[in-house]
Amino acid sequence: MFLQFYDDSMTVYRSLAEIPHNPLSVLTIGTFDGVHRGHQQVIGALTAKAKEIGGRSVVITFDPHPQEVIRRHGTSVDILTTIEERQEQFQQLGVDAVVVIPFTQEFSATPWEEFARQLQQQIGIAHMIVGHDHAFGKDRKGNAESLRGYGAEHGFGVTEIGPLVIGDEAISSTKIRRALAEGNLQKASEYLGRGYTLSGTVVRGDGRGRSLGIPTANISPLNPNKLIPANGVYCVRAQVGGVWHRGMGNIGVRPTFTDATQRTIEVNLFNFAEEIYHQIVKVELCKFVRSEQKFGSVEEFLQQLERDRATCQE
Repeated sequence: MFLQFYDDSMTVYRSLAEIPHNPLSVLTIGTFDGVHRGHQQVIGALTAKAKEIGGRSVVITFDPHPQEVIRRHGTSVDILTTIEERQEQFQQLGVDAVVVIPFTQEFSATPWEEFARQLQQQIGIAHMIVGHDHAFGKDRKGNAESLRGYGAEHGFGVTEIGPLVIGDEAISSTKIRRALAEGNLQKASEYLGRGYTLSGTVVRGDGRGRSLGIPTANISPLNPNKLIPANGVYCVRAQVGGVWHRGMGNIGVRPTFTDATQRTIEVNLFNFAEEIYHQIVKVELCKFVRSEQKFGSVEEFLQQLERDRATCQE
């Protein structure tokens, strides 16, 4: 099995069999897609409890996203965070260990009691932290209530964390996906507690941007299931070789120049002239500027682009 170590001692295990048993383990279970502020509240309680008892904090998560395997309603889910991005967020939140369980149809048929028994035998459980709406195991019958009964029999406590409400709305991954699809980047960022990011490889485009004096990096997402937000112009920053650069980006089909239907992600970085083809870059969407539109001429397009650039620089 492959283990992955981070500088702050967070360890990523690829199976339950790999993690050493420790009876002072505090566990939480979930997909945690987005690792949004509601998830952060759960993980904050996890690390606090582990510190309180002198134990270790352990996140049990799944890859791929369970709905990609189960395909509810015949469709797969657009993910907010890849497994690598989730691990990065767990690391920043101070988690000690992460167990990434490969999610399969076979695994989805595991009764919740059997899974709880496996966690106790393989990892050890001093306490469990669960979100208010989390359910796991066959037919999603494992939840805070059932775990409390199981824990009472097997010597561990269970803490249920309520929803995080902003205004009159509880944060959820589904609501963040909807906000991004509608171009409501401000709401999505508020719920995530950070900007939404896309990571991808810089690939060659048709060279039109360079010919117009606005060279762009064309980004091909690393994960085909990563959610691509609404078409439009965005203020962005991009991490290239570990360094952040400011710029503007466009998501869409470039209707002024083509009749294509395939969406592209293009980024123009300010005061940047390096050759970065084939490099992996991380793009953070900082602000939604406007929806994509078709212009009557190249000149009209370039005039609007200058206004967009001024908005982003400001």
